[in-house]
Amino acid sequence: MPALYLSHGAPPLADDPVWPGQLAAWAADLPRPKAVLMVSAHWEEAPLALGAVRTVPLVYDFWGFPEHYYRVTYEAPGAPELADSVRKLLRAPGVPVQDVPERGLDHGAYVPLVEMFPEADIPVLQISLPTLDPVKLMEIGRKLAPLRDEGVLIVGSGFFTHNLAALRHAGGGAPGWSVEFDDWGRRALDDGDADALLDFAHASPAGSLAHPRTEHFAPLFVTMGAADATGELRAQRSVIDGFWMGLAKRSVQFG
Repeated sequence: MPALYLSHGAPPLADDPVWPGQLAAWAADLPRPKAVLMVSAHWEEAPLALGAVRTVPLVYDFWGFPEHYYRVTYEAPGAPELADSVRKLLRAPGVPVQDVPERGLDHGAYVPLVEMFPEADIPVLQISLPTLDPVKLMEIGRKLAPLRDEGVLIVGSGFFTHNLAALRHAGGGAPGWSVEFDDWGRRALDDGDADALLDFAHASPAGSLAHPRTEHFAPLFVTMGAADATGELRAQRSVIDGFWMGLAKRSVQFG
């Protein structure tokens, strides 16, 4: 299976005239996954945690939206076999893996999945970000890479630029810092420059504005690790680009 990094948007993504169709077309072009392993910007927990392995209610981890966004459901099957595989791949002496059986999919996971696999008939497992250290996250991705040969779609779900506070002061269109970072990131991906991406906070223009915290860029490194383990860092393409409410929605497929 390929490995994906996608910009997941917010609940109103469903009402966008373009983006849902882009996600649906992307999914239609993929081999059908046996299961989906999601790593979302919206779950930071250490040690690394596995979410529910059975269907439980979604996590509506947002505030101030119209009521209908809180009525969205996505009752995908649980993935206990995938959870067992993840434990075997990641557990090691001094490296625990915990279970959080009541933790449902958050909006970083279900918002894109609703558009990509609307039938909710593919098992889904979400794991936490146990750290924001890019190097450590890439190593986690490398360890998870064998799942791709078992038909598992590994998805890192974040946002290619993410600074909501700075957007409040922006004028029309995408702000300069978002455009600059997106262009830099595109070129670094095209060059397969893992070192630059890992050091994005210093190597990129406007890095501190594009990502004042790392959490929305961090899932990219898990995806990169899953690609690097099979020598596919350069075998990538941006499937979706452009901007949404000033944020870069660049989304990338490796392999």
